[in-house]
Amino acid sequence: MRFLISNDDGYFSPGLAALAMSLGGLGDTFVCAPERDRSGSSNSLTLDRPLSVNQSASGFFYVNGTPTDCVHLAATGLMPDLPDMVVAGINHGPNMGDDTIYSGTVAAATEGYLLGIPAIAISLASHNPVHFETAAQVANDLVQRFIRNPFRGAILLNVNVPDIAYESLSGTKITRLGRRHKSAPVIRDENPRGEPIWWVGPIGKVADASSGTDFDAIANGYVSITPLSIDLTAHQQIDFMTQWVNS
Repeated sequence: MRFLISNDDGYFSPGLAALAMSLGGLGDTFVCAPERDRSGSSNSLTLDRPLSVNQSASGFFYVNGTPTDCVHLAATGLMPDLPDMVVAGINHGPNMGDDTIYSGTVAAATEGYLLGIPAIAISLASHNPVHFETAAQVANDLVQRFIRNPFRGAILLNVNVPDIAYESLSGTKITRLGRRHKSAPVIRDENPRGEPIWWVGPIGKVADASSGTDFDAIANGYVSITPLSIDLTAHQQIDFMTQWVNS
């Protein structure tokens, strides 16, 4: 198998190194990641300037762009053939509920999915992550399962792993995304010159962590696997909008 590995924390991230090492025994790995932390960059592509590619001492390629740039550039330009799977991570922190919309890690996997490649985004559900080896082993387990039983076509999985020892995991649950309350307002501040500056406010607290959600799975020590869809159409509103525009 040929793996394209990326992330949003940057090519120097210990999570990226742990993921590449874990998957290296299962096939050929090609690592292409941003040159700096691009967390929260979502699915943005850089269209207003050319991109540059460099290679670090580790052999990882890095790009002065977004996670989406990295996957698109590697899959369609740097690699001789399309990869068999795109794996993004290991993210430093959870990507659950509404957070997936903003996640650069999920975006990297999504770009693979949009190119018709099975893709997995994997995150360690702690803001001060320790057990990268646990998430790396979970990724290895999932890929081995894929090798034994491949998906029918491209699929996009959002995987969150509790930040605990692998042996302490409760198991694995297939989940749906939970929900958060709306984010806090922006915070006004001043720079040293007395000019106004603004900080994006903290994320909202969890609103839906009921049974079956990713939040609930992680809280109970389970690996959460959420299959994602990219169809943004609000199908349930089609009939209403049809009546509304003709009223």
